[in-house]
Amino acid sequence: MTRLLLLCLCTAVALLTVFKAPTYHLWMLAILVTEYSWIFLIIVAILLLWGIMPGIKLKRAGSMVGWIGIGLLMYPIIGAYSVASSLPYSMQTALGPVPKGVRPFTWMRMLWGPGVSAAHYKTYTFSAKDTTLSLDFYPSHPPEKGPQYPGPRPCVVIIHGGSWIAGNSKDLPELNNVLAAMGYNVASINYRLAPRYAYPAQIADVASALTFLRSNAGLLKIDTNAFVLLGRSAGAQIALMAAYSLPTGKTEDGQTAPGNGIQGVISYYGPADMVWGYQSPASKWVLDSRKVQSDYLGGTYAQVPDNYAASSATQAVTPQSPPTLIIHGKNDVLVAYGHSTRLAAKLGEEHVPYYLLTIPWGTHGCDFNLNGPSGQLCTYAVLTFLSQVLQ
Repeated sequence: MTRLLLLCLCTAVALLTVFKAPTYHLWMLAILVTEYSWIFLIIVAILLLWGIMPGIKLKRAGSMVGWIGIGLLMYPIIGAYSVASSLPYSMQTALGPVPKGVRPFTWMRMLWGPGVSAAHYKTYTFSAKDTTLSLDFYPSHPPEKGPQYPGPRPCVVIIHGGSWIAGNSKDLPELNNVLAAMGYNVASINYRLAPRYAYPAQIADVASALTFLRSNAGLLKIDTNAFVLLGRSAGAQIALMAAYSLPTGKTEDGQTAPGNGIQGVISYYGPADMVWGYQSPASKWVLDSRKVQSDYLGGTYAQVPDNYAASSATQAVTPQSPPTLIIHGKNDVLVAYGHSTRLAAKLGEEHVPYYLLTIPWGTHGCDFNLNGPSGQLCTYAVLTFLSQVLQ
C-alpha cells in the first residue's frame, strides 16, 4: 500500500510536465519536475524495483501507475531531443549561420553540467533620474585554451524579473557566468521598482545604464556598437521596450549609424502585449496579474489605457527594430505563451529578423536549471543568437 501511494503521488506530480499548474506553489513544483525530471525518474524506478524484490508482492495497479509516471517524466527529455534535432537548422534559416559542432541538448550535460565556474564581478553605480542604481559587471574571461579576444568585447545587458516590484541584479547569475566564459562582457543591472516608480522610469534606467557603460567602455573593454539586451519575465518587457524605443544604431536602409549600439534583444517569457495581457489575466490562484500590471502602469486599463498600449512591445515594433530572440514555454501560467506568439507575428509583419523558441513542456522560469532540458535549449539558443547578431 505504501508503494502504491508513493507511486500515485509521483505520477500525480509528473502530470505537471503536460498540464499547467493550477496554483502558485504547484507552479514552482512544475519547474522542479520538468527541469530535474531525471531525479523523479530515479525515485519512480526505485519504487518499481521495490515491487519486484523477493518477498514483496507485485501489484499490477501500482506498476501501471509507475510506468505512466515514467512516461510523463520522460516527456521533457524526449521533447528536448526532438526540439534539439531541428533547432540549429531552424535558427540558421531565421537568422543566419550557426556555430558548428555544438549540440543543443545531451543527457550527460543534464547530469554533470557544463563545468563553468562562477565568474568574478564588480559592482558599479550609475545615476538615474532621482536616485543612484547599481550594476554587476562580469568581464569577458574566455578559457586560456579557447579563442582569445584582445580588443573590446560585446556586452550583454541582463535585466532581472520580479513582476516589476521585486528582484535584483544578482538573480539567476549562472547564465552570466556562461556568457562571460564565452567571451562576452555581462552587465546585470538594477532598475527602479514599482509601484513607487511607474513605467517608463525603467526604460530610462536602461538608457542610463547604457550611458554609463559607453562612458566607461575603455576601462571595461566594451565594444559600444555591440550591445544585446536580455530580460526575463518583467525584465523582458523592459528589455523589449528599451530595444524597440531607444536608438538602435540603424538607419531606415539598415546601415549602421551612431546610436546606443543595441544589436539584438532576448526575451525570456516576457509580457509583450500589455493590453491583451490585461484582458487575458493569469489565474488568481497563481498570480494577480492585473494588480501587478496596475502597480507598474499607474492604474487599471480602464483608468490609463494609453499606458498599456505604450508599454506593449507588440505596438513598438518597427522595421528598424533589432533582431529578436523569444523564448517561451507553452505551459507558462504567469505570462501566457500568447504574448510571444503575438510578438512573433508582429515582428514577421515588419520583416524584423527573429526566432521563437517554443518549449512545449516549459513553464515560467524554465531556465532555472541551465543543465535541465529547457535550460540547455535556452542556453544554446542564446549563445547562437549572440553569435549571429554580433558577427
